[in-house]
Amino acid sequence: MIKIAIADDHIILRKSLAIMIGMIDGFEVVFEADNGFMLTEKLKTVPRPDIILLDITMPVMDGFETSKWLKKYYPGIKIIALTMMGNEPVLYHMVKNGVRGYLLKDCDLEELEKAIRDVHHNGYYFNEYFTEKMTSGKVPDNKIILNGQELAFLKWSCTDLTHKEIAVKMDVSPRTVDGYRDALFKKLDVSSRIGIVIYAIRNCFIQL
Repeated sequence: MIKIAIADDHIILRKSLAIMIGMIDGFEVVFEADNGFMLTEKLKTVPRPDIILLDITMPVMDGFETSKWLKKYYPGIKIIALTMMGNEPVLYHMVKNGVRGYLLKDCDLEELEKAIRDVHHNGYYFNEYFTEKMTSGKVPDNKIILNGQELAFLKWSCTDLTHKEIAVKMDVSPRTVDGYRDALFKKLDVSSRIGIVIYAIRNCFIQL
């Protein structure tokens, strides 16, 4: 049984979603929350979920704060963002905060079910729309060979550090770091830092 919690301030949507999810074989909604703060409080007293469906734009404590808090205090709980926000900077920050899947609220129930099962069993779910945004439409494989410096840069890219700060950590110049970035863009066939992060997640270079 996959235990699920839902955090969303839109009551009708949340209640309807809870009912639909509860009807799927093998799924159980253990609790609902109006916002991130309520979710953190409920985690102290109710059965711990395996997966949290998390909205981003909530009052009191939004999805950014909540996902960051969960990553720190409950890293074993997997998060799927369920939101209307589909732009790359938002996706990037949510992935950096430990989000394992990302869906828009206009997805169908079949995709939501697949996302929950994939995240629970395989560790992540990113649909074709977001994969295309993150990796320019191509998903690199693990046969790509990275040298030591490129691998180090890849791992630092999965942190909150700026490129200038990464240069300090690697004891090289910012221009050299830019060279590592450009080399990875070419090797991985991606066009943004989030593409590097997704490659690292998919090929187990980092653990969310």
